[in-house]
Amino acid sequence: MEEVDVEPTTTPIPGFDSNKKHLGFVWGPGDILVYETIYKASGGSAGGCPFVHEVRKDEDIYSPILRKLFNESHHIFVGLQRIRDDLPSKNKKPQFVSISKNYRSVIRACMEELQQVAVSTQDAALATQYGNQVSILLAVELIWNLCEVLFIDAAPAGSLVLHLLDWVRLHKADVDEKAREVLASESPAEHQAYWDVVISYVLQGRMDEARQVLVKRATLQPAARAMFKLLDNLLMKMPIFNPGETQTLTEFDVKWRHWREEVDRCLQDQSFASNPHLEDICKILVGDEDVLLEHKELLSTWYHFLVTRLLFSHPTVKPTELHYYAQSSMHMFLDTRCVPEPLDSILLAAFEFDIHQVIKDCSIALNNWWFVGHLTDLLDHCKLLQSHNLHFGSNLREFLLLEYASGLFTHHSLWQLAVDYFDHCPEFGRVYLELQIERVPLDTERKALKVIRICEQRQMTEQVRSICKIMAKKALRNNRLGSALSWSIRAKDAAFATLISERFLQDYCAKGTFSDLDLIDNLGPAMLLSDRLTFLGKYREFHRLYGEKRFSDAAKLLLSLMTAKIAPRSFWMTLLTDALPLLEQKEVIFSADQTHELMFCLEELTSGKSVPNPDRPMQVLGYPLSNVCFPFNLLIHCFIICSNLYSCLARG
Repeated sequence: MEEVDVEPTTTPIPGFDSNKKHLGFVWGPGDILVYETIYKASGGSAGGCPFVHEVRKDEDIYSPILRKLFNESHHIFVGLQRIRDDLPSKNKKPQFVSISKNYRSVIRACMEELQQVAVSTQDAALATQYGNQVSILLAVELIWNLCEVLFIDAAPAGSLVLHLLDWVRLHKADVDEKAREVLASESPAEHQAYWDVVISYVLQGRMDEARQVLVKRATLQPAARAMFKLLDNLLMKMPIFNPGETQTLTEFDVKWRHWREEVDRCLQDQSFASNPHLEDICKILVGDEDVLLEHKELLSTWYHFLVTRLLFSHPTVKPTELHYYAQSSMHMFLDTRCVPEPLDSILLAAFEFDIHQVIKDCSIALNNWWFVGHLTDLLDHCKLLQSHNLHFGSNLREFLLLEYASGLFTHHSLWQLAVDYFDHCPEFGRVYLELQIERVPLDTERKALKVIRICEQRQMTEQVRSICKIMAKKALRNNRLGSALSWSIRAKDAAFATLISERFLQDYCAKGTFSDLDLIDNLGPAMLLSDRLTFLGKYREFHRLYGEKRFSDAAKLLLSLMTAKIAPRSFWMTLLTDALPLLEQKEVIFSADQTHELMFCLEELTSGKSVPNPDRPMQVLGYPLSNVCFPFNLLIHCFIICSNLYSCLARG
């Protein structure tokens, strides 16, 4: 849609004087962070303010009641996407109408709940806020209902006026409230609002209700009973087109014209001259526009005037003729000095069948993208927007859905709904999702797993790795080594897995025990991610074998860790020290060849090629040895290994 030249809304910042200080700001995905700078408006510098203000562009998503609207409409939206494109249009039309009514029922349910809360709350500011939201939802449902009649249901001539009457009646419910008040009084026929009720019923085409109320007056005036009877007969005989009958539109038009001539004769004969109220009703029946305009207060809106005018003057109006009557009705009803409200312009655009203007005006007038996004999606499924593409490649439907879903992503729980909207935007939906999913705050591991599951379902490998890395670093900062290792393995991050494995080994040297044994014991193929992680898993396996008294297997594994160069050189002294208990066993655990290997490792360690870290305490199967005894330990190693070699040779 082209750029609209409108004045931006002004948002006041509490306690800020724009004449004295400058503001700085940072754009966010759904809001703006605003802060005072140290600069004066006239130059120079001043003390800064410690406050940062958050300016939200879509406040509605933070309303608990309106969140129900977003949740319920999400289910309807997903259901709409499942309608098969290959079905014939005539089969899909009833489904589209049903979906449109479902959307409207959700709007009305939220509106009624807001009304109840507005009445019950003791907070005046909150009541005003809820009242404003009710007004917006009323307008939204009014527009949606009209679009349903004109575009989605596409009512033909004859049925069109009947649908418009239902539209007016639904949004003009004060007539029934006034009628209940009149009928509940002691003498309804003498109530001051009696004639207002009768005429209001007639203006809405509700002839049966008007006749029932008129009877009450007729019983009080026996002398005028014949006059009331005549009007009752005219109301009863008024033809109403029924699309379900075999009667054609032409036959109905002939019948209606005969009835209209009969009503006109009654006026010419001055049959109701003695009763101005009955005469006004008769003039309304012939579509007298001057009399209709005299009852502006009862009609209240130009579009009610339009529908009443069509009912009594052009009941078989065609959809293509609506724009003429709509324009003239608005000009006749509104004061020439009055500027039409945004709602008037939107409804007029709908009567002119200018769908794109309706969407454009709604985008400007409404404070969020929910309405235009869902309505445009439904109209697009009805194949009514195929000719309208935007200059940057996306179509109108996708653009509006992307904007709406991007707003949802700023909310701590509604972001999950946005994923489905992005999924059904084939052009740019995946790109938007990839960008937005990285901005979801990963407050808990449970939330991180939700995000990962969403990414994995869509083969978003890079995002999965990024999230796992973030969670691994967060766990490491909190000294949760097991969790950090688990996330790094999931991210397939070899460098980070190596770092965490080092931390595990450092903890072992310091404490003499391993933490998170379940994780280390069940690494499985994941230990192949890095050499250091492999060593950690195998070294833990050595401890387990030793604990199970499987000394031969433990000795073989310990030696392989050293000879295969998997173990870090700085850890060799610990491994050689771990060999001491095995060398001291009564039975020979190490063979002659294995003992030679041990001697070679010891020689390599003491040759100066690799010196163990003197600050790292050494362990013998978890029991620390003093660093002061380091040279003595080497002598012990040499002595024990040589003794073991002598025993092997003697037995060999």
